[in-house]
Amino acid sequence: MKQINRFFIFLLPAAVLALVIAAATGNIALAKACGLLSAISLAIGLGAVPALKGYRYTAWIIVAVVAGMCFPDAFTRWGSVDLRNKWLILVIIQLVMFGMGIQMSLRDFTGLAQTGKGVVIGLLCHFSIMPLMGLLLTKIFDFEPEIAAGIILIGSCSSGLASNVMVYLARANLVLSVIVTAMATIAAPFLTPLLMKLLAGTLIEVHFVDMMIEIIKIVIVPIGAALLHDYLKTATPYGKKVVMGITLFAVLWLAVLPLGLYNFLRENISSPELLQSFEIFAFLLGAVIAGVLYHQLARRYPKLDSRMPYFSMFGIIYFTTVTTAAGHENLMRVGFLLFISSVIHNAAGYFFGYWLSRLFRLDKNSARTVAFEVGLQNGGMASGLAGSMGKLGTVGLPAAVFSPWMNISGSILANYWRRHPVDDEPQQTEETSQTP
Repeated sequence: MKQINRFFIFLLPAAVLALVIAAATGNIALAKACGLLSAISLAIGLGAVPALKGYRYTAWIIVAVVAGMCFPDAFTRWGSVDLRNKWLILVIIQLVMFGMGIQMSLRDFTGLAQTGKGVVIGLLCHFSIMPLMGLLLTKIFDFEPEIAAGIILIGSCSSGLASNVMVYLARANLVLSVIVTAMATIAAPFLTPLLMKLLAGTLIEVHFVDMMIEIIKIVIVPIGAALLHDYLKTATPYGKKVVMGITLFAVLWLAVLPLGLYNFLRENISSPELLQSFEIFAFLLGAVIAGVLYHQLARRYPKLDSRMPYFSMFGIIYFTTVTTAAGHENLMRVGFLLFISSVIHNAAGYFFGYWLSRLFRLDKNSARTVAFEVGLQNGGMASGLAGSMGKLGTVGLPAAVFSPWMNISGSILANYWRRHPVDDEPQQTEETSQTP
């Protein structure tokens, strides 16, 4: 593998030179090919540079953007398969969230009592600063309605597990980071639709209940399946029997749905909300089955848990490529302004997250943690919601631009703080933070 990395790091200058020559001579087709080759060479070649290995995932995100921009037709449809199909988007985003959920644990919630103040500050900052900053940017740059709604959407989403990685790299308060991410994820089905209704309701049509249900499908269902797998690792024999009983019921329920139960419910239930409740119930039962099946698979292949994050990475790269391809023409018009917006939005999250935490007397390590939790959004969730609306190329476009920059800026800030640790300042708990 090292030899391959070295080959591509040496290939990179030649690919860049060929790109410059092709662009200078007006050979657009060759320039596009050389541009993609340069991006791929960089992503693979970074593995040969120990100090830059941590940026490989970000480099692959850049490859996705370049591929989508240079060859949009190749990443919108493969034969009869529409890569933007809402059901395909749903399955892949659930895979992404499941892979993220595997890195979570029920034990993550046990530190809530000791980090209560930091969690409250983190949640309040995240669900106020970022959506309001997104709204401000749409007013400043005067984006078209659906793209503006996409900026507000990514600002209204929960934080993702990328924030946990950055906090770990920065050697900040990892316990606080994990709990804030978990609580933000749980709060997202209510807060994200509410914020979209309040801030973006004049830009696009926002159906509160429909969006809440989509978030439950996209986030809560796959993460719930992952947490069930975690529970089964240490469950008592009685607990396992209960889970198996629920699983048997889930299998029977989902088996009879296509045999006539679904049509019966649809014809005899007049309330759309009640029918949607049965739909969510079916998805939750599906999560139980998925969690149990995955647990059995993980017992047979113990390394599976450590491989799942790669599936999440693949899913995010897929979203980035398809979204970029679908919004190719819009990016040609507003791509630069979107990038500037992403830089401002992200920087505002770090700045206000850190200094508001200090204002409320959190210790420096916890303030650094809140900065990451506020500044880094779940781009996969935003893409999934945009895909469910059928607006991947407009509402989903900001997520495709914001996500790469968040990875780059987060890595830079994490490495900077890692090199500048807090000088022996004790991390405050709920009790010490209230001591006069």
